[in-house]
Amino acid sequence: MPRRGETAVVPIDADGGRPKAPPGRSGSHGPGHHGHRHHRSSRPPPPSQEFRPFRRWFPFLVPLFIAANIALFVRTMYVNDCPAHAAAAAAAIGDSVGGAAGGSAGAAASRGCMLEPDLGRYAFQPYKENPLVGPTSATLLQMGALETGKVAKDHEWWRLITCIWLHAGVIHILANMLSLLMIGIRLEKEFGFLRIGTLYVISGVGGSLLSALFMVSNISVGASGALFGLLGSMLSELITNWTIYENKCAALLTLVMIIVINLAVGILPHVDNFAHIGGFVSGFFLGFVLLMRPQFGYINQKNSRLGVHSGTTKCKYKPYQIVLLVIALVILICGFITGFVLLMQGFDASQQCSWCHYLSCVPTSKWDCKAPNNYCVSSQLGDQLNLTCQSTGKTETYVINSPTNPEAVKNLCLGLCS
Repeated sequence: MPRRGETAVVPIDADGGRPKAPPGRSGSHGPGHHGHRHHRSSRPPPPSQEFRPFRRWFPFLVPLFIAANIALFVRTMYVNDCPAHAAAAAAAIGDSVGGAAGGSAGAAASRGCMLEPDLGRYAFQPYKENPLVGPTSATLLQMGALETGKVAKDHEWWRLITCIWLHAGVIHILANMLSLLMIGIRLEKEFGFLRIGTLYVISGVGGSLLSALFMVSNISVGASGALFGLLGSMLSELITNWTIYENKCAALLTLVMIIVINLAVGILPHVDNFAHIGGFVSGFFLGFVLLMRPQFGYINQKNSRLGVHSGTTKCKYKPYQIVLLVIALVILICGFITGFVLLMQGFDASQQCSWCHYLSCVPTSKWDCKAPNNYCVSSQLGDQLNLTCQSTGKTETYVINSPTNPEAVKNLCLGLCS
């Protein structure tokens, strides 16, 4: 999206011509010269000093954000410790009643960790449990994942921020960090670390807030809301700084297509599109507040040489920019206050809007939007544990070697329902 501001600007004289020569050196050469041209070489005029209308920043905050996300994912996998939990689960369960010998129930309880020989305690959960190749949902919840009940009832408001730094798996973090690298670096170069850092965090909180209101029964992690906030700010930045773009319509069309494609991905199953929408809307209005540029007339007037500029004094910002800033600021404040109040009251937006779930997932013949119901009804008699999967109706009885291990029971239920 080329802008006029990308090229250097050189101030010129007000009349558009050459700089005027000092008196006594143009036309007549003064008394005694009789119109003869003198051949003494004159010193060339000093070159005009170039300036760029907008400062260019060195990007360091976005790489720091990427490093922080990766470090937290590594820490999450360290806490997850799939082999240790699998071994404890296998030790707690013997064999199934009437099952094959060799500890088949124990093997089912352990549900072999992915890449355990190579990664050790950093091994991933089984693919059937986490298709994104990462930790368990319990570990994510322990690390600070977003769950509406913990925020509304237990007042753990910090989860609205911590969840944007966590990721559900390798695939998840790779996709988000590549997007942050491509979008964030460019924005930080143009607007600096303070504006982009503020925009990133507030947009992420806006995405978490909308997700908590609509996805009440799920947990949510990921930087997607903050990333969509950056996309939204790019659109509002284009609108509020409309006059500095050269190919306005082409820039707008390209950006809108990118945004539509990314939002369309959110209708796939197991993707929290409400976080995307909340982050995008927050970033869109924040862009009017944080990414407003001065108009070129003001910049040229400010950097023109003393005594050269003529004409009316230019304001720093155009009137429509100020209007958009005020409107956006009012909408942001009212929106966040309303969202926090509703969340504190335990408001379930999905119950009030019968069609809103289609914004996050659209069912087709290829996929189902319902989350897998890997829940089991359990009953225990002595050292025997009976499990019945609610989704498949399968029932199995297992022999317990030690007091009931929640991790072992969870893995047994996962294996029974798979």
